[in-house]
Amino acid sequence: MNANEIRQKFLEFQVKNGHKIIQPAPLVLENDPTTLFTGSGMQPLLPYLLGKEHPEGTRLADSQPSMRMQDIEDVGDPRHTTVFEMLGNWSLGDYFKEEQIRNFFEFLTKIVGLDPKKIYVTCFIGNEKYGIPKDTKAAEIWQKVFSEVGIEAKIAEIGSAKEGDKRGIQPGERIFFYDDHENWWSRGGGCETTPIGDPCGPDSEVFYDFGEDKQDVVKYGLSHPASDGSRFMEIGNQVFMQYRRLKDGTFGELEKKNVDFGGGLERIAAAAIGSFDVFKISLMKPIIDKLEEISGKKYDNNTDEMRVIADHIRGAYLLAAQGLAPSNKAHGYAMRRLLRRAILRALDLGISDNFLSEIVPIVAENYADLPDTILTHRESALEVMLHEESAFRKTLNKGLHELHKMSSSSHSGPRPAGPSPRAAGANSRAAALRNAPSRNEDAILNGYDLFKLQDTYGFPMELSVEECYREGIKLSPDYLKEFEVALKEQRERSQTASKGMFKGGLVDHGDKTIKYHTACHLLLAALQKLIDPTICQKGSNITADRVRFDFSLDHKMTPEEISAVENQVNEWIEANLPVTFDEYEKVYARDTLKAHGEFWDKYPDVLKVYTIGDFENPISREVCGGPHVEHTGVLGKFKISKEESSSAGVRRIKAVLK
Repeated sequence: MNANEIRQKFLEFQVKNGHKIIQPAPLVLENDPTTLFTGSGMQPLLPYLLGKEHPEGTRLADSQPSMRMQDIEDVGDPRHTTVFEMLGNWSLGDYFKEEQIRNFFEFLTKIVGLDPKKIYVTCFIGNEKYGIPKDTKAAEIWQKVFSEVGIEAKIAEIGSAKEGDKRGIQPGERIFFYDDHENWWSRGGGCETTPIGDPCGPDSEVFYDFGEDKQDVVKYGLSHPASDGSRFMEIGNQVFMQYRRLKDGTFGELEKKNVDFGGGLERIAAAAIGSFDVFKISLMKPIIDKLEEISGKKYDNNTDEMRVIADHIRGAYLLAAQGLAPSNKAHGYAMRRLLRRAILRALDLGISDNFLSEIVPIVAENYADLPDTILTHRESALEVMLHEESAFRKTLNKGLHELHKMSSSSHSGPRPAGPSPRAAGANSRAAALRNAPSRNEDAILNGYDLFKLQDTYGFPMELSVEECYREGIKLSPDYLKEFEVALKEQRERSQTASKGMFKGGLVDHGDKTIKYHTACHLLLAALQKLIDPTICQKGSNITADRVRFDFSLDHKMTPEEISAVENQVNEWIEANLPVTFDEYEKVYARDTLKAHGEFWDKYPDVLKVYTIGDFENPISREVCGGPHVEHTGVLGKFKISKEESSSAGVRRIKAVLK
């Protein structure tokens, strides 16, 4: 049974048991400043678990795409991913432990077809300090469930995971009691940190056993369900909310008890095929197969790179299909990071050309079953991702070209021994950063050079160091310090320059002056479109009564040209185009967004860019501090009152809004 089939069977199973299927929440939650992305299946249901009545009733189920960027550095092992899907069901004051445990066990063994002999479970051992008893009820239910399929399920009292590492598993043990670090749920974590007034309770986790031979005893200790080793994988967690923390810090029973269940789709699918490696399931393997085809390399020898690429492109697609675009802020930056990490790992595999066009359609097909209510931009997702790939490739190519040009006249020693960072992956990248100075004590190429590559060409310092390591290009022993000095100097220059910058010639920030300011942007865009695309602004003076705009042009405008520019500005005004802004890194604004600006060497590292019209195909995009109107329709009628010479090669337009 593949992952899509498991998702569908789960939802059908829940409907049979009286649940209403609710629509999953988008990965980007509106009006929720507490989290970057939806990070769990229960996150959108939290208000209802805290007491609010759900319009669909007391029995709910869904399949919720989720993302946890905090796991990004762990991607590369067999089970960590940034994006995953949680199968969930909830009882809001309805059924409790017995029905939940029995139903989940039935789903795993009879629907998915897992071997019950390979299922192990955990329960809460209790907390004497707070008077919370051991969850013997859940353990007893599990014993009955196992007994009904002919399995003896002995109980083991472990306590902490560390104790489990020492003790391991005794013959016949299948139910394990752990402390509140493992088997307690609250919004604050353990019993001690449960917030006053919050519902909370024990949980019962379900694990799949991939075999004792998978456990690295030297690294992780003896095997047990809560071990960090590879024998057991958690495939589901049942939270039983039966307590509330009282004002005096103790815990009392809830009158209305809830169940919150979450099961990892990818992990259940991995158990279904008997593989500890979640990258071999149906949502991942087609991506891996295509990467093998493109790169000519085998997955077994390049697991880190291919896992990162498969996971990150999957996550970026889900974000793009929900309408998100890469940017340098918050959610958009997370998406950009996923894509760029995937592209860098593709370089590690020797994939130097654009490749997302071959991978993204596979991901899209894998998620064709997800509802349109969250994947509202499926059609444009590929285009958004290809645009980012192309832009980043240009950055990489420019940076590599300039790096080698800088070092071409320098003396380079022999290539360092051992695998290159691109061949060996992320650990070698880190090693390059640590070890490069000691290898390059005779270094043209220094930290100031590396800073220029980053600041001018958008080529990150880490990539420069890696390339130097790979090619045997020597670096200054103090390149890190030199880089920091150059960075500090640039920041100081930016701060000084920005103090008097972005006034944009505005006399004040009154409503009429702001309207003229926006009209200036439209005027420049019209001049570039109709007269000469190389025209640039040479100065402006904006008051509440008129705009005076100086621009580069080597001839007097004809009456026909003046009329055409005037008409074009008025067409854009009448179209009531949106005026939006965001903050971006300088190099990205210049090289990728192609924003118009005149003082790139003086602009700060992060600057504001205003866009008029559609973001992908804007009428105008300029570096500007603002302020501007929100829609061009409020400007009124634009009229050029005079066109004259300002100085050699510079013309001046005076215009009014009526």
